[in-house]
Amino acid sequence: MMTAEENLMDWLRDAHAMEEQAEKMLSATADRLKNYPVLKERILAHLDQTRQQGRQVRECIVRRGGSPSTVKDVAARITATAQGLSGMFVADEVVKAALSSYTFEHMEIASYRILIAAAREVGDEATQRTCEAILVEEEAMAAWLLEQLPAITQQFLQRRKADVTAKH
Repeated sequence: MMTAEENLMDWLRDAHAMEEQAEKMLSATADRLKNYPVLKERILAHLDQTRQQGRQVRECIVRRGGSPSTVKDVAARITATAQGLSGMFVADEVVKAALSSYTFEHMEIASYRILIAAAREVGDEATQRTCEAILVEEEAMAAWLLEQLPAITQQFLQRRKADVTAKH
């Protein structure tokens, strides 16, 4: 049976892999957004946050005496690559990307809430503070996406109706 300390370390490795996946997904999405400048700008800003979050989680893992899981990180990047490629084959890619991003943000929010509780349980205040700061950023991105979903959808539908490039 794993101890709380071991669970925390395992979940931190999962979070690091999750941030690796997010970085790859956000980068692929931003590269293909041409006709949605507001969405692209916000995704690029969150991409910078995501890279920093990955470094912060890595620092937590190292400070606790471990290292990120290469297997989990590679698997996450492969998954993100497949997700990015799948968007190339659908006409409503921007809508699917917004949906996917919103969903992914909520997985990240749940993950950081779990990490905060686990860090609190084992008395790791530094990890708890790091995860609390990341949680605020993830919640802000999820809230922004929620607010933008109707506009993104309407822009897509209007572009499609006018026979203007709607995909990107």
